[in-house]
Amino acid sequence: MTQRALDSSGEQTPGSPRPTKIDAGAELDPVHPVELPPSGHPDATGLTTSEVAERVARGEVNDVPVRSSRSLTEIVRANVFTRFNLIIGVLWVIMLFVAPIQDSLFGFVIVANTGIGIIQEWRAKKTLDSLAVIGEAKPTVRRDGVAAEISTHEIVLGDVVELGPGDKVVVDGTVAEADSLEIDESLLTGEADPVLKRAGDPVMSGSFVVAGGGAFTATKVGREAYAAQLAEEASRFTLVHSELRSGISTILKYVTWMMVPTAIGLIISQLVVKDNNFKDSVARTVGGIVPMIPEGLVLLTSVAFAIGVVRLGRKQCLVQELPAIEGLARVDVVCLDKTGTLTEGGMDITEVRPLGGSDEAYVHQVLRSLGSSDPRPNASLQAIIDAYPAGGEGGGKGWTVTDAMPFSSARKYSGAAFTETDGTPSAWLLGAPDVLLPDGDGTLTEIEHLNEQGLRVLLLARVRGELDAPGAADGAEPTALVVLEQRLRPDAGETLAYFAQQNVATKVISGDNAVSVGAVAGKLGLAGAENTLDARRMPTDPDEMATAMEENAVFGRVTPQQKRDMVAALQSRGHTVAMTGDGVNDVLALKDADIGVSMGSGSEATRAVAQIVLLNNSFATLPSVVAEGRRVIGNITRVATLFLTKTVYSVLLAILVVCFQVEYPFLPRHLTLLSTLTIGVPAFFLALAPNKERAQPHFVRRVMRYAIPSGVIAAAATFTTYLVARHHYAGPGALEAETSAATLTLFLVSMWVLAIIARPYTWWRIGLVVAMGLGFLIVLVVPWLQDFFALKLVGTTMPWGAVGIAVAAAALLEFSWRLVGRRFGA
Repeated sequence: MTQRALDSSGEQTPGSPRPTKIDAGAELDPVHPVELPPSGHPDATGLTTSEVAERVARGEVNDVPVRSSRSLTEIVRANVFTRFNLIIGVLWVIMLFVAPIQDSLFGFVIVANTGIGIIQEWRAKKTLDSLAVIGEAKPTVRRDGVAAEISTHEIVLGDVVELGPGDKVVVDGTVAEADSLEIDESLLTGEADPVLKRAGDPVMSGSFVVAGGGAFTATKVGREAYAAQLAEEASRFTLVHSELRSGISTILKYVTWMMVPTAIGLIISQLVVKDNNFKDSVARTVGGIVPMIPEGLVLLTSVAFAIGVVRLGRKQCLVQELPAIEGLARVDVVCLDKTGTLTEGGMDITEVRPLGGSDEAYVHQVLRSLGSSDPRPNASLQAIIDAYPAGGEGGGKGWTVTDAMPFSSARKYSGAAFTETDGTPSAWLLGAPDVLLPDGDGTLTEIEHLNEQGLRVLLLARVRGELDAPGAADGAEPTALVVLEQRLRPDAGETLAYFAQQNVATKVISGDNAVSVGAVAGKLGLAGAENTLDARRMPTDPDEMATAMEENAVFGRVTPQQKRDMVAALQSRGHTVAMTGDGVNDVLALKDADIGVSMGSGSEATRAVAQIVLLNNSFATLPSVVAEGRRVIGNITRVATLFLTKTVYSVLLAILVVCFQVEYPFLPRHLTLLSTLTIGVPAFFLALAPNKERAQPHFVRRVMRYAIPSGVIAAAATFTTYLVARHHYAGPGALEAETSAATLTLFLVSMWVLAIIARPYTWWRIGLVVAMGLGFLIVLVVPWLQDFFALKLVGTTMPWGAVGIAVAAAALLEFSWRLVGRRFGA
């Protein structure tokens, strides 16, 4: 029988070559063959090339389109056909007929914004598509007697697909060969216990192998498969299901409720009550409605997310669900799997210690045979193969495998049975010493000293009975200790230090011995690495488990179900939890964590359930993801305050105009100019700027706490200037002079809001604010721009009065922002 990729100490390192079927009793070679020997099963060698061609011609192929992003048509539709684009489009068409072109500038801005949104999301789509190809699972399929990796969409009905630990079942089928094959169907059924499969049993797409190996014959492909859409959904480009985007949707809903009655009142006021020139009344009515719409807010959010995808894509980070960028920025606990995260996959044998007077040469021969028995060696077994290759000193030839016990995260060991050269049968276990040895055994003290040095120790033990007999490990005879040295990732220490600086708690959860894991974490500078806990002594009560999780930093001998329970326990205390892993024993925890992060070399199952895949297998990429998320959240919070301030003061100005029965003070050209200089251009730069602020919850409340008082103050100051100006100016051209004075006040107040939001100041932020101020000044002093925007300050008394009112409003703004900051926190 075939033993699959087993990590005898409790960890599993996927990514090794695919298994092939090997006959029981065959002499084993560590280099597995490509040609498949007959096994007696009619499907053993798979379909022929002609049979595959026939099935493709009949359409019996797994042609489910797997997309990592929206199509170009969907991108255009999503950016163009929005509720607010419809409103603005109608108003734009009206303005093109009744007013000069400068009063229709807002429409051209919307066209440009929509174009920018489409281009940025298209860039993100291309990045995701290219990364998805790199990270695509390639199942091993037998054709013409040869096992080869092919793309999932190339599988046809009747193909024989091989399975090993961590492999995902990509189509529905029937088991053709089973070698202690255990499949987890929890992603489909919710049942966490793996199911032992035998020849003839059905397997469903979406499940994955946790132990053993085998092969199955595809019986349903394409859209007929039970979970055909899982792979597509796992990698789809999404802009939903995040606090940020749902918060913006909530804001837009409230804005719509405020806008509709206010706009109706404004229309009645300007067109019916006021007996003005019809076209001018229409222009001023539109001028009052357009700024109520925070049209650029959705655009900037989409652009910020899309650019985040592109930036992370350049670092070989595949974001399978876009809100994961935001989610990881909110994380306050990161749970790490040691193997493949803190350490590299490879290991080296430093020592083999025979126990109980065992013959050293015989021990080496046993290890050589164990290494030769597995066609898909993991890191631990590969180290043994490297140290004791087949055909080396002592030979090892003539030993044949008669039975194999796949690794189980619950057991923490694997095993194999042989017939030795002289015909003597022997059975062996290789695994965790503290699991195979009874408590109080003197050897455990010796092992403890090795673990304290960060070394990994496996116990080789002989089984006197059958390998799979109940309690076989209880009577196992200790034969030797295999001491392994793990290779630390050179960048892991810096990454742990980054999380510590960001007040993100790090928990190392491993199947290895807790002391050994703690020693490794200590070498990397993990704070609290000395606080270790053996998960076998972990309390089962969720509340007590949560306390243990908060008090300790390193956990060893953890089973897959315990990993899942640990994540749930932390979440029950209000923590946002990220889980990293690459082995099949991490799948359940990755699925339940708020953010699942998988290594690119991880098993197909882990990549399928993770929101983020690190294709370069570098744990050091995580800080970049956190930083990108914080940039998006922090900056969108800033610019949302700008946009919502404009909405609030626009609604209030419209209400005041209706109540006081006066002309609306602004034409669309005025508010287009103000929006461009105080919101549009600055928001674009602020949304894409670096930002390391810790992500905070309650997005809507945080934005509205600042936007409402800012909008109220801006509206009050602007309307006060307008009323004063109405008493100051008289005669022809009075309305234009009043509008200019009110525009000056509104611009200065809006600039002060921008100046507050731009803090803390850097040279480019100061330059941005100054540049916007200079832009407005140029409009005021250049004659043709004065005429184009209908802005001309008349006299000196009223303009300086407008400045004075703006200064008072700025002081009130400072007070209100500080009051909100003290009362609710920054």
